[in-house]
Amino acid sequence: MPEWVAPMAATLTDKRFNDPAWTFERKLDGIRVLAYKQGAKVELWSRNRLPLTANYPAAAEAIAKLPVETVILDGEAAWAWGRLGKADYHVFDILFLDGRDLRELPLTERRKQLRSLKLKLPLAMVAELDGDAPWERACNDGWEGVIAKRRDSPYESRRSPLWLKMKCEATQELVIGGFTDPQGARVGLGALLVGHYDKDDFVFAGKVGTGFDTKLLTSLRARLDKMLRDKPPFTKGTGLPKLRTHWVKPEIVVQVAFTEWTPDGKLRHPRLLGLRPDKAAKEVVREDGKN
Repeated sequence: MPEWVAPMAATLTDKRFNDPAWTFERKLDGIRVLAYKQGAKVELWSRNRLPLTANYPAAAEAIAKLPVETVILDGEAAWAWGRLGKADYHVFDILFLDGRDLRELPLTERRKQLRSLKLKLPLAMVAELDGDAPWERACNDGWEGVIAKRRDSPYESRRSPLWLKMKCEATQELVIGGFTDPQGARVGLGALLVGHYDKDDFVFAGKVGTGFDTKLLTSLRARLDKMLRDKPPFTKGTGLPKLRTHWVKPEIVVQVAFTEWTPDGKLRHPRLLGLRPDKAAKEVVREDGKN
């Protein structure tokens, strides 16, 4: 069993279709996790190989109890509904099983192998969506979106057109490049100044000033104060604020929801969804379905 397999990623699309050659599943709003079990040893890793075992001890313990000697699983950790403070590991693929490399098998065959494990909470197999328009159900129910996968797709360690993501709400990973001072009764910071990469350029994408609670405002300000720099890290874009502004090293990645991109490349009505410790800043590019 290999020490590391780079994860397969879905390609963003604005197309909507239904085809028996494809299977559809809910796009979860969580953290991508790859699980490795070899004997009694279990390790959980993020998509860019950051250790996550300590973050999800219940999932690691459940994987250790699986009746297999070696296995590599791919899935997403997301907060469990109705179980405050608990995270479930939603597994959607299996790459290796007891010495067998399953990556060249079609997805349908890999799913059969996965079902044979009979996962129980906090492990769960991602369910396939029924119906003629799964994306409509996703948007009506307030989900982030849908993942479409070709049933005959092998597992490819790249962003593949054989897996597609259809988003309901526009969301975007962005990198913090600065922040403004709080005003009035607000504490910590006023707004985050965020951007994304376009090859070698770090492009300013606007300000994010909503979606925080007091705890996050104060803890994030403490982190950012340790990353200060004299000049803006942004190399492209217009409209940088000049007053009560602080610049930081572009290292912290956040997830932002917004209604649309403006013609000058800014976020309209953005709000913070959370931090993305699993994502490297240099990986963050604009996702608009055109890449």
